[in-house]
Amino acid sequence: MESVGEFFRQVRETKGLTVDEVSSKTRIRSDFVKALEDGNFSKLPDQVFARGFVRSYARSLGLDEEDAIQRFAKSAGTFYEKQDERERLKVRQAEEERKRQSNRKAVAVAIGIAVLTLIFLLSREQSTVLKRAEPEPAFPKQSTQALQDVPGTAVPKEPEPAAESTKPNAPVATAPTSVPDARRSEPTPPPITASKPEAETVSAVSVGTDGPLSGISLEAAGAMADTQLVLDLEATELSWVVVQIDNGSPQESLLRPGEKAQWKGRDQFVLTLGNAGGVKAELNGKPQKPFGPSGKVAREILLKR
Repeated sequence: MESVGEFFRQVRETKGLTVDEVSSKTRIRSDFVKALEDGNFSKLPDQVFARGFVRSYARSLGLDEEDAIQRFAKSAGTFYEKQDERERLKVRQAEEERKRQSNRKAVAVAIGIAVLTLIFLLSREQSTVLKRAEPEPAFPKQSTQALQDVPGTAVPKEPEPAAESTKPNAPVATAPTSVPDARRSEPTPPPITASKPEAETVSAVSVGTDGPLSGISLEAAGAMADTQLVLDLEATELSWVVVQIDNGSPQESLLRPGEKAQWKGRDQFVLTLGNAGGVKAELNGKPQKPFGPSGKVAREILLKR
């Protein structure tokens, strides 16, 4: 069976009609009439409108419309099937693109939420670490607290190690550590010094092996005939000590763990300890009871015969 376009052209030419005359008679554009006769279905409108053109063209030529439609279906069926497939493919591609865009938006939102959550957690962790951080104390906590409990007294600095004597068997002079700023208005107590055998009231300091003055000792060369009381102190912890011998001026000293100090008097000693539990005391060789717990300040401890 010949195509619908060739069939229409043969009938039109047999009847002596031109394309323009058929276009005027059927009110179909001449280019559509020409495309229909040439079988160029891609230039025709949708299949529904093309079927309408076929019916009008067959009616204008006095042909059977149903026969013309069957010829058109056989001629243009393959083309319109492919066209429908292309349309379905376009619809499917558009749907897939829409899904991809939706997925990209969902992924972007999820990533944004994850980043914000991570920033929040890091900020919270950083603030917690800053709150927990504390500065390191310059002195041991107990000893610093003990020194601060004494009114009018500032925390003393660490003493510099004393140089060893170049002469053999020569005693080394040491001075008790003092607090320069807090007690500037009071007279400076005399330092504990070594003297010759004829010197009066000389005290001996024996430094522990663990201290910075290891191996240095201060021994008294002699003592007054009327000295009756001897006070020995040994530090087990860093401790600030104030000793008043009889009615004399107070003497201050900072003892490190392991250091020892000795004072001699006639009637009594009055002690003030910045760390009551960090000092052991002996009076004339007799051990004394503890003066208090570690880190506690003990004031005006009276030691006498």
